[in-house]
Amino acid sequence: MSAPPTTSRDSWRPWVRSAAAAYLLTTFGFTLARVDGDSMNPTLDSGDVLVLLKYPRWLRAWGLGGPYPRRGDLLIFKAPADSPYAFETQYGLRHRQYNVKRVVALPGDTVAIRDGRVVVNGRTLAENYASEGFVDDQPALRVPAGKVWVMGDNRRIGESLDSRVYGPVDLRDVAGPADLRLWPRPGLIPR
Repeated sequence: MSAPPTTSRDSWRPWVRSAAAAYLLTTFGFTLARVDGDSMNPTLDSGDVLVLLKYPRWLRAWGLGGPYPRRGDLLIFKAPADSPYAFETQYGLRHRQYNVKRVVALPGDTVAIRDGRVVVNGRTLAENYASEGFVDDQPALRVPAGKVWVMGDNRRIGESLDSRVYGPVDLRDVAGPADLRLWPRPGLIPR
């Protein structure tokens, strides 16, 4: 007994299944993100490759899952659209680029910078991941619902465009957390 002859439609089925699986995995599961710039020094270097987890964002959108995001998470997000720093032009195309920064304050938290230190809900954060440098003081601000306050670990003035410049980031603009480095030093990134 011989196998039935294959049709041209049958030969495409594995490709379609593979493409559908890849789409679902990278849309709802995870993907890779490459760091470009020095705003996360000393924690991350330009060229580091991170694993961006997308499923926490989707679980939150669907009302499922645990706390997300958490203070100390590294988030990949787009800057607020009304910020002059939200868009860039590459190869003649204008688009909102993705950024990676650390979550410093969550919705409902009060955040301030006093004497170069970040103060959340009246307590100074112990930030052993942040660089030494000069940080301008900022008055206390309550983070609105559905938003987070993010900062780069490189705290020197002018080294990181973050919530100090463009304000809180809307959770709708967040792709997900990226607390795992794949390259060049694989492992979890300290919080």
